[in-house]
Amino acid sequence: MPPKKKKEIMAQVRMQIPAGQASPAPPVGSALGPHGISLMDFVKQFNDKTSKLEPGITVPVIVNIYKDRSFDFVIKTTPAAVLLKKAAKIAKGSGEPNKNKVGKVTMKDIEEIAKYKMPDLNTDDLEMAKRIIMGTAKSMGVEIENE
Repeated sequence: MPPKKKKEIMAQVRMQIPAGQASPAPPVGSALGPHGISLMDFVKQFNDKTSKLEPGITVPVIVNIYKDRSFDFVIKTTPAAVLLKKAAKIAKGSGEPNKNKVGKVTMKDIEEIAKYKMPDLNTDDLEMAKRIIMGTAKSMGVEIENE
């Protein structure tokens, strides 16, 4: 038997959608509609896959759309900035992070976020992952407390 041919990717769309709350309305409809895939199929599959996550938490997704109008998608881990805002109990980061500090997180929070984000970070080392998350915190104006 000849080897299976890989489907040819027509487009790749990246979005951030609240977990379990996708709908055919924008941003999903306006991003995927022009490619001719079934929006209801995507919405149903996405909501099923994200139903175990915290409702409403932002989830990045990469949708591969093939020439035959079929699709698949990969769900990534929640962005570090969203997790840091939640840990620091703040609505948004600082507009001037070097001058105005808007919240505080502990090293334990940083470690938990780093462990969660590990599959999507470009390191296998927990210490490096923690430094990446600490950099994100610093750029948001979130202070890190040593316990």
